[in-house]
Amino acid sequence: MGSLSIWHWLIVLLIVALVFGTKKLRNIGGDLGGAVKGFKEGMREAETPADASKHELPRNGAVDVEAKEKTPNSSDFR
Repeated sequence: MGSLSIWHWLIVLLIVALVFGTKKLRNIGGDLGGAVKGFKEGMREAETPADASKHELPRNGAVDVEAKEKTPNSSDFR
């Protein structure tokens, strides 16, 4: 009981082609290829987010801070 030779694999491939038909195998291959392509695109998008520039600091090291005007209320005078 050694490993299968090339002739064994050719016979298995012939039987699979006869059972499923070449058209169905071609559709399965196309669906599998589309799934792999979609997965690769999703991984590429996850590595480089579109809004990466929003999270970067300015090059001079300064940070922009917006100050909101505070209106005094009764709790400020305690």
